[in-house]
Amino acid sequence: MAEHYLPENLPTHIQHYIDGKFVDSVGGETFDVLDPVSNSNYATAAAGQKADIDLAVAAATTAFTDGPWPRMKPRERARVLNKIADAVEAQEGRLAELETFDSGLPITQARGQALRAAENFRFFADLIVAQFDDAMKVPGSQINYVNRKPIGVAGLITPWNTPFMLESWKLAPALASGCTVVLKPAEFTPLSASLWATIFEEAGLPNGVFNLVNGLGEDAGDALVKHPDVPLISFTGETTTGQTIFRNAATSLKGLSMELGGKSPCVVFADADLDAAIDSALFGVFSLNGERCTAGSRILVERSIYDEFCEKYAARAKNIVVGDPHDPKTEVGALVHPEHYNKVMSYVEIGKSEGRLLAGGGRPEGLEHGNSVAPTVCADVKPDARIFQEEIFGPVVAITPFENDDEALTLANGVKYGLAAYIWTQNLTRAHNFAQNVEAGMVWLNSHNVRDLRTPFGGVKASGLGHEGGFRSIDFYTDQQAVHITLGTVHTPKFGASAAN
Repeated sequence: MAEHYLPENLPTHIQHYIDGKFVDSVGGETFDVLDPVSNSNYATAAAGQKADIDLAVAAATTAFTDGPWPRMKPRERARVLNKIADAVEAQEGRLAELETFDSGLPITQARGQALRAAENFRFFADLIVAQFDDAMKVPGSQINYVNRKPIGVAGLITPWNTPFMLESWKLAPALASGCTVVLKPAEFTPLSASLWATIFEEAGLPNGVFNLVNGLGEDAGDALVKHPDVPLISFTGETTTGQTIFRNAATSLKGLSMELGGKSPCVVFADADLDAAIDSALFGVFSLNGERCTAGSRILVERSIYDEFCEKYAARAKNIVVGDPHDPKTEVGALVHPEHYNKVMSYVEIGKSEGRLLAGGGRPEGLEHGNSVAPTVCADVKPDARIFQEEIFGPVVAITPFENDDEALTLANGVKYGLAAYIWTQNLTRAHNFAQNVEAGMVWLNSHNVRDLRTPFGGVKASGLGHEGGFRSIDFYTDQQAVHITLGTVHTPKFGASAAN
């Protein structure tokens, strides 16, 4: 095994950040953090409990009720957000290095995530300056206008896949809207999240506006969801966790935005540009180590091109470079954690009995340690198979043939999830009809996953609740209060007037 790469100046202990200070847990609790290449512990992290969440929420509440942030002009908040974006861009190399070390993401893909995080802050800085609210007039009678105001303390719970970038998706609109926040990052990947505190501090974000509590979902996450002074929860993660959050948030009737699991179809019709479709279908499930919610992990192929597609796809999959995440040649790195590796490998074994194994099926040669999985391709997978129905969240793909458009749509919609869909066809009528009938929150026609930040992001069915992205994010973090003013004589029925006379 090659010498294991270690970034310089790695912390040995990761703390919470509450009210402008780095602190340990009140009770001193910690948990171990490992890197996914060697599976050895490189640090401990403060393990947040209810007491730590209480402190963080109290700081965020004070910053919201008494601090300047919610009352600043949009342009003033935008200046801070742009400074944050500048800092993220300036640290791109360091951020990518730490993200790769902590998550196992290939370094070339981690670099793109840092720049996307910066762009999220610039986008919402622009949006709040350009935003305006509606006025509705009835001449001589009434004017009504909308007063938009931040809701309060937002609880943000983020996943371990591309953690820094996904944290920015929530932090940028929440802060832009004037909310204060408590961030609970995934326990598998706390390293890059710890960088936000210094970035925010140096950009001039007031103390208490941003608070970070590390810890397990059942401790810190649970306490944040149940806290009575947190009116909003934005969660990205697994569907069963989302169901638990939904139940626990019901008591306080919290606002919820949840982007959950996916089992997205990639539908390839016979008239598709086959080479482009194969490029996209490979990238769509094997990039980010397959650990992506929008992965096109079910490939549905029209029967007349099915054999050709499978042959070409499998040949490319076998050629994918699996290796050290820090090596620029690596296309698939290491899965995030031994627990997750074991889960994915169990699906690889299931797939061998549910389909025809065309590529992969175990560890890659020469990678006996860590959490490496060879890109695995199973063909002839039936729609009731577990690897067709269940989210694997790794470099494993199921390929299934279809005879006609109706069968393709039935197969595409035949799972509990509905996050994304990818459709490859040159037939414009078919493309639009299929896109509008597929049960997915987002659809890409003849394209891989490239999203304009102005568009809604979210899923249907078991893939989510609500949408964020663009103005929909601002809508989530703000209340829209209708104010009505009478301009003329008020004609109100005079209840009780006749009885008094």
